This record gives sequence, C-alpha cells and structure tokens, in this order.
Amino acid sequence: MNEIPPTGPGQPRISDEERVRRKKAIDFARGSVRHEGVVLSPEVEEINRRFIDGELTIDEHIKEIKAVASHG
Repeated sequence: MNEIPPTGPGQPRISDEERVRRKKAIDFARGSVRHEGVVLSPEVEEINRRFIDGELTIDEHIKEIKAVASHG
C-alpha cells in the first residue's frame, strides 16, 4: 500500500500518491453511501481523515469504522 515509515516527528507515514489514492477511495465510498441516502457521521469522517492522512492503516480504518457501526 506504499506506506513508508515516519522519518521524524510530524513526518508523513505515507507518500503523496498514497494519500491521493486513499482520498479518492474515501470520496468514492462517501458518494456511494450518499447515493443510498446515508450521510456519514462526524465520527466516521474523522476516522476517514486519519486514514487519508496516513495515521491509520487499512486494517485499523476498517476496525474503527466497524466499532462505530456497532455502537450506532
């Protein structure tokens, strides 16, 4: 998934290309569920932001989304 380790405080964990790829995937998913009448909660959008910014791996992203869904 083109993840690269951080090189120091404040350094990105992923490449710019990976960030763009993640943003496109999240935007597509958001549009898909919106088409079904679902608006994502601010909590889910924060998880998405953290994934896009490289703070979460795909597995961590899925786990956090599932945790939110199980409480809602």
